[in-house]
Amino acid sequence: MIAKHPKTLLVIVAEALLEKNLVRDARQRGVQGWTVSEVHGASLEGVRDGDWEADRTIELKLICDEAVADALAAHVLATYAPHYSVAMYFAPVQVLRPERF
Repeated sequence: MIAKHPKTLLVIVAEALLEKNLVRDARQRGVQGWTVSEVHGASLEGVRDGDWEADRTIELKLICDEAVADALAAHVLATYAPHYSVAMYFAPVQVLRPERF
C-alpha cells in the first residue's frame, strides 16, 4: 500500500487582477506551491468571457494543511470578496509527498 497524506485543496476563482496579491497572501500564510489557470464562465455577477483584459478570470489551486487553507480563505473573504468577484471551495485530497505541501 502506498503512503497517502491528507491535505486540503483550496480553489479560488477570482478576477485576474488579484493574482499577484492572492499569491503573495498565500505565501505569507505558508503555502509552498500553487497552480494558476486562466478560465472563463458565469456566476451571479454575469458572464465573464475573458475577451478583454479587465474581464479575465483565474483559478488558483493550492494544496496545504487545513488550517492554512482556512486562514487564507478567511483573509480572501474579508479583503477581496466585498469588492471583487471571488468564489472559493475546499476539497479533501491525499498527497504522496507531503513535504512539498
